[in-house]
Amino acid sequence: MQSVEVSWPLDATTVYGTLVTPAGPPPHPCVVLVAGSGPTDRDWNSPLIPGTNGSARLLAEALAGAGFASVRYDKRGIGPHGPEALQVMAGRMSMQGFADEVAGAVRLAADRAGGFVFVLGNSEGTLHALNYQLGHPANPVAGLVLVGPPGRSVGAVAHAQLAAQAAAFPNGEALLALYDAAIARFQAGEPMNPDPALPESVQQLLRAIEAPVNQPFSRELWLADAASLLRRVDVPALVVIGRKDIQVDWRADGEPLQRAAAGHPDVSFLFPEDCNHVLKHEPRPRAELTAANALPNYNAADARLDPQALTGILDWLAAHVRSERPLT
Repeated sequence: MQSVEVSWPLDATTVYGTLVTPAGPPPHPCVVLVAGSGPTDRDWNSPLIPGTNGSARLLAEALAGAGFASVRYDKRGIGPHGPEALQVMAGRMSMQGFADEVAGAVRLAADRAGGFVFVLGNSEGTLHALNYQLGHPANPVAGLVLVGPPGRSVGAVAHAQLAAQAAAFPNGEALLALYDAAIARFQAGEPMNPDPALPESVQQLLRAIEAPVNQPFSRELWLADAASLLRRVDVPALVVIGRKDIQVDWRADGEPLQRAAAGHPDVSFLFPEDCNHVLKHEPRPRAELTAANALPNYNAADARLDPQALTGILDWLAAHVRSERPLT
């Protein structure tokens, strides 16, 4: 296995990433790894979550062991070069900009690995993967792996997450109503003006959504869902939602995704029993999991990829390498 730093220009910025190739000469089938929301880097680490044992790095190593190359990258605005990119992108972030990042990674993967190219997105990254493929790209991919996709709108998923947290507070319903009121103002194009009674963590979330630097992306993202995009996808896809995922729900999000895939024989579903949102193994019962005790396990030093999820992904990729032709 060989790991090298790579980069490519995009508009007036540069995207930085890592190319991992397995032993042996090319061509190699390659998987582009697309990170989820917030300040999540190429390894799927985040300063908001303790630990640096990111799932994308582990995935890259597992893929190399199975004969796949991989490209993973820092979204512009994230990582050591983030501040300089943010100066250029402020107020111009968009869903299209994130799809353009995927496009650069796919192009590099095709050039450097020379084989079939797949895209594996996590959480918000699934939306960017789908938008890339649906944008009639010059380099269409051989397939998509969608890990933890929101089958409902991102706004609905966020509401469900906060509702679960609010249930632990005696005044939870009142706090949730204050949050809903702020979001309603945002959707109406008015200032959010979050109530001071809201917890500071929720106020930080609202400020980030409303921040001018994140527009128009936040408004686009709030209404986005993977189900409406999956309905139109024209390549094989694998949807993976762990039953221990506390950020999306394998039923509430899985069911609209399954309805969207009806009539698409090339869309498969996998609901690993003990898998969390970032493909890590979670042995604790689902009923015991909360944001407070589950998120610290995402990148803990002893956290490992869920075997059922990893095997399912690698088997699906291998099957589709045999049935597709490389990009040229």
